[in-house]
Amino acid sequence: MVRRHHLIFILSAFAAAACSAQPAEPVTIRLGLLPILETLPMHVAQAEGLFAEQGLQVEFVPVASAAERDQLMQAGQIDGMINDLVSTVFYNQAEPQITVVRLARTATSEYPQYRVLAGKDSGIASVDGLAGVPIGISEGTVIEYVTDRLLEAEGLTADQISYLAVPRIPDRLALLESGELKAATLPDPLASLALAGGASVVVDDTRHPEFGNSLISFRKSFVDENPRAVRGFLAAIEEATRRIQADKASWADLIAEKQLVPAPVIEGYVLPDFPEASVPSEEQFADVVAWAKAKGLINADVDYADSVDASYLP
Repeated sequence: MVRRHHLIFILSAFAAAACSAQPAEPVTIRLGLLPILETLPMHVAQAEGLFAEQGLQVEFVPVASAAERDQLMQAGQIDGMINDLVSTVFYNQAEPQITVVRLARTATSEYPQYRVLAGKDSGIASVDGLAGVPIGISEGTVIEYVTDRLLEAEGLTADQISYLAVPRIPDRLALLESGELKAATLPDPLASLALAGGASVVVDDTRHPEFGNSLISFRKSFVDENPRAVRGFLAAIEEATRRIQADKASWADLIAEKQLVPAPVIEGYVLPDFPEASVPSEEQFADVVAWAKAKGLINADVDYADSVDASYLP
């Protein structure tokens, strides 16, 4: 009887060990994605099986606007997104709701992320020519922040800067092309479409790359509950970024399929450099907070340490 109980114990131990050796169920990550170039590393990671290698099931939830993305995030229907420092400050002004874990893209001295453009018949050839001219922007967003900072850095004073609120980028582009707007700020690569139509660059963030960037952020609760999944996700993004940088020309079909670059300019479009694993600096974050407070968009400081966490980077 003792031997029988001993045998049952051994068999039970083997069964338990076998169960524990089975791989855990993949963690599902739902990402709300706009059709923007910053999502390319995510699409590459999905197409190349890099998420699966990390034990992740990643679902892309298409969104048509930042407002729709934010609604889904606030409702808990997505776990992560690409956003910016301005929206991060808004999310976290009362309490931390999202955590920035990586830069998605950043302006460099060679590749702009945001451009202040003049219409083809506007007669504007320099920043000085923008004084008092209504510039098409989306108010209270990263577009307004970058435009303010670029124009101030180039010598305009606050009372010389004038704006016209045109929230939707396609509307802004159309008004610029029709001449109803003499100037507008547009993100890359949509700015390339305006340039193809005859617009010209007045100033962009290649001159001041510290102002132009976008981020990968997750709901704070998701990060707290799934730290290994976040690390695995970022490891996959890092490998995808490495593959993109190694051969930029090989992703044209994927870019076209996902409509990440406007069709009329895709043939001659040169992919920018995507950043290696990194997060925005405290100085960049503090500048956005100061700008938002000066604009009356927030009433109190937002803490960098509560909003940005580099510890998940590979």
